[in-house]
Amino acid sequence: MNIDPTRAQFDLFKGLDRDEPCEMLNLVRLREVASYPDGHALFGQTMSGAEAYARYGAESGPVLARVGGSILWRGTFRGTLIGPSDEVWDHMFIARYPSAHAFLAMVKDAEYAKAVVHRQAAVADSRLIRTAPSEAGEIFG
Repeated sequence: MNIDPTRAQFDLFKGLDRDEPCEMLNLVRLREVASYPDGHALFGQTMSGAEAYARYGAESGPVLARVGGSILWRGTFRGTLIGPSDEVWDHMFIARYPSAHAFLAMVKDAEYAKAVVHRQAAVADSRLIRTAPSEAGEIFG
């Protein structure tokens, strides 16, 4: 499934304008039971994906704030009108960063590296889509 970016996806991200504000659409489906890697302190312990993801949020939140990021929008999945019917999401949110530099600083942060293990253990599938903010309005297009 889609838990971490591939090298090609990360290279594409890094090749985009790093100075513009960066908004990341996050769609996350959790495992029923978290799956920690061999050697991790929590390996072999039974914890739900929701519990592991909550740890990720608690530990990564201060790093998000430190780089100037915030949660712009959060919603609760209700159903898919257009798209694959098997894509059901437990968490949906948009994180805003002042720039792609800030996002990259977060993912390179030592505290974030410790926190992301919980995300990897918790997530069954995800989408992380970079967007640039644009003017809102009353019409499409």
